[in-house]
Amino acid sequence: MCTVTFIPSHQQVFLTSNRDEKYWRAAAAYPKAYTLKTGNIIFPMDGDAGGTWFGVHQRGNALVFLNGAFIRHTPNPPYRKSRGLVLLDLLDQDSSSGAFASIDLSNIEPFTAVNWEAGELFEYRWDGKQKHHQRLPADIPHIWSSATLYDEEVVIKRKNWFNEWLEEHPHPTQKEILHFHQFTGEGDQHNDLMINRDGKVFTVSVTSAAITGEKIVMQYVDVKQSLAEVREFPITNASIKA
Repeated sequence: MCTVTFIPSHQQVFLTSNRDEKYWRAAAAYPKAYTLKTGNIIFPMDGDAGGTWFGVHQRGNALVFLNGAFIRHTPNPPYRKSRGLVLLDLLDQDSSSGAFASIDLSNIEPFTAVNWEAGELFEYRWDGKQKHHQRLPADIPHIWSSATLYDEEVVIKRKNWFNEWLEEHPHPTQKEILHFHQFTGEGDQHNDLMINRDGKVFTVSVTSAAITGEKIVMQYVDVKQSLAEVREFPITNASIKA
């Protein structure tokens, strides 16, 4: 839940996320479709709380979470609910945007959410006290880095890496995006896109979804096991094509 990119390209959009976690967290289950009240949602399931950091609805809407909002916060557990379960609550609605406006987030740890919905891109932040909501331009790429792990200097450096890479890859493939998420940096394991902070916090997986008007192609790289999986799902009842 720590590095996310959004890239529109050739009638599709790519959402990709590096999951950086503490060494003691249980391994996640690989992505598959789960039937919830509004339809099927495809996601890798967190091994501890049963939620997720990355989900795509069968309609083609997607929601990805990052830890923290604007600044590094001090965790104050126990929290009322896992953020990964909050993600599913938001995505399993007719509109995640409308659900975010009405959902009760009291005693939920701060987060940032990237939402692709009905051809529009939204960013939501919960800072522990207040909700923040904005629509972002969906015709240009974006990158986010978790406020809990990276200070402003590193966030800016990562944006520069992203912009430099985009100059060389103006219309990247999903394979090229996954390569960017796995191999970009300066050899600094604390701040590169793939991190390993003394074996205590490290990148455990990379998840990428390519979303068109007809299908979702989800690629999942299990970094700890050096394994990868590709799953394809049809889009049904889409409200608008990508």
